[in-house]
Amino acid sequence: MISLFACFPESIASFSPEFTVNTWNLRSLSQVPCSLGHGFRFPRQLRRLRTILTCSDSSSQSWNVPVLSSSEVIDRLKQARKGQQQFLAMYSSVVDGITTDPAAMVLPLDDHMVHRGHGVFDTAMIINGYLYELDQHLDRILRSASMAKIPLPFDRETIKRILIQTVSVSGCRDGSLRYWLSAGPGDFLLSPSQCLKPTLYAIVIKTNLAINPTGVKVVTSSIPIKPPEFATVKSVNYLPNVLSQMEAEANGAYAGIWVSEDGFIAEGPNMNVAFVVNGGKELVMPRFDNVLSGCTAKRTLTLVEQLLSKGMLKSVKVMDVTVEDGKKADEMMLIGSGVLIRPVIQWDEEFIGDGKEGPIAKALLDLLLEDMRSGPPSVRVLIPY
Repeated sequence: MISLFACFPESIASFSPEFTVNTWNLRSLSQVPCSLGHGFRFPRQLRRLRTILTCSDSSSQSWNVPVLSSSEVIDRLKQARKGQQQFLAMYSSVVDGITTDPAAMVLPLDDHMVHRGHGVFDTAMIINGYLYELDQHLDRILRSASMAKIPLPFDRETIKRILIQTVSVSGCRDGSLRYWLSAGPGDFLLSPSQCLKPTLYAIVIKTNLAINPTGVKVVTSSIPIKPPEFATVKSVNYLPNVLSQMEAEANGAYAGIWVSEDGFIAEGPNMNVAFVVNGGKELVMPRFDNVLSGCTAKRTLTLVEQLLSKGMLKSVKVMDVTVEDGKKADEMMLIGSGVLIRPVIQWDEEFIGDGKEGPIAKALLDLLLEDMRSGPPSVRVLIPY
């Protein structure tokens, strides 16, 4: 049980002796007599009030919660962020500026994205001083914002310029740029009608490119998949994705695979999937109609043409794929900006193909890495440091 107490540094005049102790239960304050006879009033001394939350349990612990000045808050934020050097720069349209101090990389609590999930986001990789597929990711977040009915705080070119400048200020040559569009701060109501204006946030994170061709296990996710009308929006509401990932990890797997109500394979929690079938000669990818249109997956469909020209594959299809067909595939792989191309060697209790990493997944990973490091200007934007 939790009780609220008022704590005073000294006795307060006009209160009866039994209440001039240092700590009183506020539930008893209504019984405190007042010398003027007009009911209970807080005297001037109560300006020095401090509140204490006391838990009436076996430990009888008490916590003093300090009231901090703005400078004290900043000092504590700096201490809390000490050693977190991976956050290199952040832009916020709330202050209309860029900061390189991790302690200042904060969002308003009343931002509609924070307390209602009314926001969208996207990510672009930073590879050797270039932003990979920035335009493609930017187009997607603008589509997501339109579907989420979030007005743009700036036009497309201004947003792009801000993102590039944020990376430039960070000095990061290898990492990731994550950015959000939100309905903005205003109040804590359900409707965004009182939000002051939409907001743009962006942060540069120093990371190493996750190149790991080792095969992994996946499981069929039991977490309900997002409705089709929301699955194609890259919103900040990732609770189903988080629960799916936690379920997979609890079962010793790398990721969970969502299956639609009609039995077709959908996607992973933050990646698309693809299969090699028909004796290793055909690449098949589930339709993007009811799943997130992955930029890396779509780029892979372009790069795979090189495998067709070499005779490693005979055809490529985007079509409905059943779980039964997927588990019988010669190869299975996860595709996304966070995993690149990651082979899957086991789904639930069944091995995929011979239970080893396949040649097509490796070839696609090599093509993707080459494209990220030396691809055409259409997929690589140079950062002016």
